[in-house]
Amino acid sequence: MEKKAVTAYSLYNVQQKRRTKINPLNEVYPQLPQKKYQVIYADPPWDYGGKMQYDKTTIKSENEGFHKKIFLSSAEFKYPTLKLKQLKELDVAGIAAEDCLLFMWTTGPQMANSIELGEAWGFEYKTIAFVWDKMVHNPGRYTLSQTEFVLAFKKGKFPQPRGARNVRQFIQVHRGEHSVKPVEVIDGITKMFPEQEKIELFARNNYIGWDNWGLEIPDHKIEIKTEQEKCWEEKVRQMKLDDE
Repeated sequence: MEKKAVTAYSLYNVQQKRRTKINPLNEVYPQLPQKKYQVIYADPPWDYGGKMQYDKTTIKSENEGFHKKIFLSSAEFKYPTLKLKQLKELDVAGIAAEDCLLFMWTTGPQMANSIELGEAWGFEYKTIAFVWDKMVHNPGRYTLSQTEFVLAFKKGKFPQPRGARNVRQFIQVHRGEHSVKPVEVIDGITKMFPEQEKIELFARNNYIGWDNWGLEIPDHKIEIKTEQEKCWEEKVRQMKLDDE
């Protein structure tokens, strides 16, 4: 009877309480910079209501008695998540220049919330700027989930001067650690707008040419290097070692 009472969700609830990340600040957010930006790049910590990602290990017939460790994953296990109402409270409009673009990461389930959030921050939704094929899929209720998106919003006019005009929308980079986004996106935005004041919100890196804001920013600046560039550098390094 006890075994019958055990469910994947009952096991998840225990782990949810233990593993959920909590914002260490007294306030919801740290202070935003006292500065205006023409380009804003954001990866909001979307709240999924504690929804669990799962696989066949959560199915009783596949994992009788749950003797095999079940796969449990949730965004809130990795970082403090925020509800849409809380995200709207962030004064992004206060750091946006008169002419400004906002590039915002989102997923299929958060698409409508993303457009609502961009508008709450003072922007108009324009298009999907980037589509990331993660080259692996997650379970999905409708179809297998394999892509994430960067939406483009605009306030005022298009920031000038414009840089590169040949940056591709579709990016195919194998997914790495949870929530880590491909460098190809911020690299593409930098090439499109090399002269503008730029800031990354909810940042986890400290890239040269960008200001940043968030809870997990390293102290030292680093160059933006795509996977292709890293592979080429490693190849050159290996060739030099072979020549010695």
